[in-house]
Amino acid sequence: MTVDELVVEFALVRIDHPGLDLEEIAAMVVRRVGPDQALEFAARNLATRDELRGGAFESAVEYVLRTVLMLRDDADPA
Repeated sequence: MTVDELVVEFALVRIDHPGLDLEEIAAMVVRRVGPDQALEFAARNLATRDELRGGAFESAVEYVLRTVLMLRDDADPA
């Protein structure tokens, strides 16, 4: 899944569930993409953090959240 596809998936979940906070939305995205993609997200996150171990689901959620927030912060005209 590309970053663009991830952002679209995140946006769709947020539209469907406007009352959830960002971390809950990220968790829903991870559940929706399935175990293989969740494992890929976790691996990307652990590589970014230069870590060898971590909980797969939690790391995948962190990756989704980190990616979306990074893109959002880059888009802010500060």
